[in-house]
Amino acid sequence: MARGREIEPCSKTYGFPIYCAGWVPFSHIPTSSASPENGNEEDDKGDSSSATAAAASSDASDTLLVALGGGGGEGRSGVPNALVVSGFDFPSRSLSDEPVIRIGTESDLPYRMAIHPKGDGIICSFPNGCRWFKWDLPGSRDCKRLALNPSEENLTQLENVSLQALCFNEEGSVLATGSEDGNLRVFKWPNMESMLSEVVDDNSIKDLDFSYDGKYLASLRNSGPCRIWDMKSSSVIANLAREAGEIFRFCRFSHSSDDNQVLFVVAMHNDQGKIITWNTTTWKRIGSKRVVKDPISAFNISPDGKFIAVGTIEGGVVVLNSKNLQVHSIIKKAHLGLLTSLVFSHDSRALLSSSFDSTARVTTIEAKKSNGLSLWLVFLVIIVAMLAYYLQSNGLIRYL
Repeated sequence: MARGREIEPCSKTYGFPIYCAGWVPFSHIPTSSASPENGNEEDDKGDSSSATAAAASSDASDTLLVALGGGGGEGRSGVPNALVVSGFDFPSRSLSDEPVIRIGTESDLPYRMAIHPKGDGIICSFPNGCRWFKWDLPGSRDCKRLALNPSEENLTQLENVSLQALCFNEEGSVLATGSEDGNLRVFKWPNMESMLSEVVDDNSIKDLDFSYDGKYLASLRNSGPCRIWDMKSSSVIANLAREAGEIFRFCRFSHSSDDNQVLFVVAMHNDQGKIITWNTTTWKRIGSKRVVKDPISAFNISPDGKFIAVGTIEGGVVVLNSKNLQVHSIIKKAHLGLLTSLVFSHDSRALLSSSFDSTARVTTIEAKKSNGLSLWLVFLVIIVAMLAYYLQSNGLIRYL
């Protein structure tokens, strides 16, 4: 809870510890057809209906949607378990006071989620299995009309499994899952045909991530190296070893400035968090830097590859430039408790963070203003000096 502190508009308290969070790909969610009984009425509206739809579309461009999951778990704690979808108004930099969607999940705690990037729905992991939720957007593209419904499709391959990590590839055609009992499985989506399976007993999966082109999958376990899988051959092509004292926590692929992919791995070393960079051609270390003094509990990279975000167990958030790992911005007390997730919006303009303190926050990523005036002054001095030299050398002036 907020403990009496003033809550900023970009932050909201939801009444339950938040375990997982993500951005809703609203522009990809298909609209369902209008009901038959309203068909003639809609036809009679003509241009008025088109204008209303256009206005709704315009409003939607300023409103982003976030999905949150969490709760108090089993028992009678009085803390509900729920999935929530809330709106974020970009012009006012504020989360909506009331959620767009709220689904109670009874005694089941939403622990992890994977939001399909093309608008199919959400896979949510519970302690004893997974459920598939599908979007429903009737009529116009008005986010207030969006619904999320439990699907009748059973994910039998993921029944009675406690997942620690799950993610889709960029195209939404492949799903990777990692369980607490050490089972790594990759499926084609949506038919759930098995593509890859590896079981390492008593070595649970910590994190998974696909490369942006879908060629590789990085997997991290509680112990051992970061493994790189070639998705075409379903085989391991590299084992990225830890150095003495390192404990790997997270892995994410990104793009460097010349559009070559790189892999970032977060490691704890002597209770301090550092980021290691790997070349994805040679799979050699190309850099390492300590970035925070507190243990890192959340990590992510912006879709445009420009920024890295790390969150700590103390509730702080640090945004870094991915090219040189220099600090872009720091929010020291973004939350009062341990951060559970960090996710950049699809356009990289905003960063969603969530915490066990029951709050979610959206921080806008502002570009740093370059010192353009100083540069122009330098250029001006150079030009004046060159002009003076030219005039003097041609005898047009006698004295400088």
